[in-house]
Amino acid sequence: MNEVSDCFAKIKKNCFKFIASQETKRDKFKNKEKMIKSFLIPVSQWISKKTNKKKTLIIGLAGGQGSGKTTISSILTLILQEYFKLNVFKVSIDDFYKTRRDRKILSKNKHPLLMTRGVPGTHDIDLMLKFFKKVKSKSFKFLEVPKFNKAIDDRCKKNSWYKLKSKPDVVIFEGWCVGAKAQTNKQLKTPINSLERVYDQGIKWRSHVNIQLKTKYKILFKQLDGLLYLKAKNFNILRNWRLKQERKLWVQTRNKKNLKIMSSGDVINFMQTYQRITQQMFKDAIKSSSIIMNLSSNHQIEKIKFKK
Repeated sequence: MNEVSDCFAKIKKNCFKFIASQETKRDKFKNKEKMIKSFLIPVSQWISKKTNKKKTLIIGLAGGQGSGKTTISSILTLILQEYFKLNVFKVSIDDFYKTRRDRKILSKNKHPLLMTRGVPGTHDIDLMLKFFKKVKSKSFKFLEVPKFNKAIDDRCKKNSWYKLKSKPDVVIFEGWCVGAKAQTNKQLKTPINSLERVYDQGIKWRSHVNIQLKTKYKILFKQLDGLLYLKAKNFNILRNWRLKQERKLWVQTRNKKNLKIMSSGDVINFMQTYQRITQQMFKDAIKSSSIIMNLSSNHQIEKIKFKK
């Protein structure tokens, strides 16, 4: 039995159990076995070979809104833990969003659109840099990592944060803009959607976001030891997948009160704040990524390319 078959036999039960927990009556996963055997086990093998017990390996996982980052990173974590016996910590860049209070201050001081979480500049960059530094430290002891609740659009209370009791072998750091690069000033000038045309006529918002990418986020992304990129065919497909994601969130939380679940119109407006960087990443990430997973219009991994 080769390693892929041996690995699949050992992780199949828990991977399928996790996938079932992500499904709704309306949205079912297809070709699960092929996805795991043909794509995710080989990616896990690649990550495992790069590990070094003395140093934490930090792997970025990027992809547009609704591309499947959380699902893919969760399955990779399961495989790496159960078969390769690695200590893996999976965290999203979303967990490092600034609090609602901080974004409110930012929106008053810089631009009203910065109240909306998502773009570079709305994360607590110092907290992320501190996390990377501590997780790599030789004298690692214990670490609390923030957790963000999208349903209330705010950071969770500290008693709900992730608690890291031992130094991870691997950190999977996933997020829609992980590894994103800044644009030129010339590229910023022309608005690409109605949100930019109406609410950012002075180019103040997108310039602020671009400066963050050029400076603090560039320093952050340099800490990555590798980047996996989930590449969708176009932005319209991502918009449809994101609408499906919000519908799933509504199904999972419909009995809870005071939640900030978005309507279809809200999602479409929200996605416009992501559009510029997402479309730029279609060009940039295929050059800078270690592994590219091409997604079909049916939300399946159809091809994989190992570059580094």
